[in-house]
Amino acid sequence: MENTLTNDFNENQPTVGDKTALVTIIGRPSAGKSTFLNTASGEMVSIVSAIPQTTRNAIRGIVNTSLGQLVFVDTPGYHESSKKMNLKMRAIVADQLENADSILYVIDSTRPCGDEEKLITLLLKGHEEKTVAAINKTDEAGSNPRSARDFLSKELPGLSEKNIFEISAKNDEGIDDVLRALYALAPVAPHLYPEEFYTDQEVDFRIAEVIREQAINRLDQEIPHCVYVQIADMEMRSPTKMWCRAFLCVEKESQKGIVIGKGAQMIKTIRVESIKQLRKIFDYKIDLDLQVKVDKNWRQNDLRLNKLLK
Repeated sequence: MENTLTNDFNENQPTVGDKTALVTIIGRPSAGKSTFLNTASGEMVSIVSAIPQTTRNAIRGIVNTSLGQLVFVDTPGYHESSKKMNLKMRAIVADQLENADSILYVIDSTRPCGDEEKLITLLLKGHEEKTVAAINKTDEAGSNPRSARDFLSKELPGLSEKNIFEISAKNDEGIDDVLRALYALAPVAPHLYPEEFYTDQEVDFRIAEVIREQAINRLDQEIPHCVYVQIADMEMRSPTKMWCRAFLCVEKESQKGIVIGKGAQMIKTIRVESIKQLRKIFDYKIDLDLQVKVDKNWRQNDLRLNKLLK
C-alpha cells in the first residue's frame, strides 16, 4: 500500500536530489510518538493506546514523498525505571540513536517537562544538529508549548529554533513542517526500501501487535503490561485466506480468567476486533484462532525478553 501525505506537500515542493534518512523517534511514554508515525505514513504502523509503554520494539515506518524517503524508527517511551523489561527497552532507544541520520524528539505539551524529560535531553547532548523537536498535543486542554520551548532552550541550547515545531499528531497539524525539516537534514542517498513499502514488519509481528493493541485497550490496571502475544502457527489456506493460531500470554493464572472474561466474552471481543483491524492491513482474510495461556513471570525471563524486545 502506497504512503500518502497531503497532496499539497507532494505537489508544491521543488525537485531536489533524492534524499534518504533513518530517523529515530524519541520521547517519554505516551508523548504521541506512535501517533506521529501513523499519521505521517498514512498507515497503522505502530499500535496506539492510552496505556504508557505500549511500544516495546523499534518499529519502522516509511514515508515516501517527492523529496525522498524517511525511514522512521518508533522507539519505546524513555523513562526512569529499574525493572528488567524497562531497562531492556531503554537500551533499545540508546542503540537506535547511534544509528540515526536524524532524530525526532516528541514532547507532550500537556505535561510539565520534569526529570524524565531531562533524561532524554541528556541522551540528545551532542546530537542537537541532527535533532528536530515536535511539541505535540497542542490541540488538547492544558497544552503549554511555551513551557516546552523554554525547557528546550535551557536543556538543549544547541537545538536550532527553526527545528522546533508545535503539532497535533492526532489531528495531522504541523506534520508536514516537521517532515520538511527532517528532509532538510537528510543526506542524498539511495532509498532503503521500495517506494510501495510503508513498513518492514514481518506478517507475524504485525498480527501479534494488532492482537496486543486490542487486548491492552480493553484490559484494566496492570494486566496490559503483563501481556504479550505468541504466534504459534500461520498457514495460507488459499490465495485469499490465512489461518493463524495465536496465544495471549499472561504472567499469572489469576490473570488468565480476566483476559478470557465472563462467558469467554473478553477473548471473543479481542479476537473479533483484531480480525477487523487485520482486514484493513492485509489484502487477504485472516482466520484467527486466539487462546490464552500462562507464561509465569515472563518479564523476568532474559531469554523471553531477548526474543520479544528488539
